[in-house]
Amino acid sequence: MKKGHLQTMSVAFQQICNGEREWTALGNFMNYWYEYAKDRREDLIIDPLPAYDMGSLYQHRWAVFCAASVEWFCNKYQVPCPEWVYDPKYRLSEPWFFYTREPVKSRLLQTTPEEFIKRNIFCGDNCYANKWELAEPSLL
Repeated sequence: MKKGHLQTMSVAFQQICNGEREWTALGNFMNYWYEYAKDRREDLIIDPLPAYDMGSLYQHRWAVFCAASVEWFCNKYQVPCPEWVYDPKYRLSEPWFFYTREPVKSRLLQTTPEEFIKRNIFCGDNCYANKWELAEPSLL
């Protein structure tokens, strides 16, 4: 980790727009959220996404996904959600299913979190599985 560098959601989205593999950029964000900068979570999501080509369905889908992701992370981890995620531009007019084959599509309809559904994204409920939490012994 570079001193002073944070892999914010804004940085991750910019990397996606610049050709980085989507889940590499988002995975790097997850590393910071879950471990490297978990004491600075608000800093990781406060900056709005950079401007992008609204005519690009690819960029628009990932912008909407990133906004939904920030809202999901904030709700799950009780972090104040920045206002920028509620901008109406962060909604798809047509549903986007990560997988379109049945029965997976049916499962996505049933398991996708509300933060994504309201933006017309159907990705299921395990996009952001936390390997650090999964590895921790249960406190029960």
